[in-house]
Amino acid sequence: MTPEMVIALAERGIYTILIVVGPLLMIALFVGLTVSIFQATTQIQEQTLAFIPKIVAVFVGIVVLGPWMLQRMIEFTISIFNNIPNVVG
Repeated sequence: MTPEMVIALAERGIYTILIVVGPLLMIALFVGLTVSIFQATTQIQEQTLAFIPKIVAVFVGIVVLGPWMLQRMIEFTISIFNNIPNVVG
């Protein structure tokens, strides 16, 4: 296994992680920002208020985007298994 292959594999792995996790992070960011704006306008200073909406939103995101996320991870895993003969040989 050459250093170029290791770097390419690491690059594809990081790219896959970012693609899979990115939508959930965006959901959490949007919900957190919305709750923060709501807290600022109503002057509610409760620190734990943002956690429950974020948890629920991320859970809904996992339910909705779960099949797509799983498919991306399966494709990456299959590509790794298909490259095993290139590593050994």
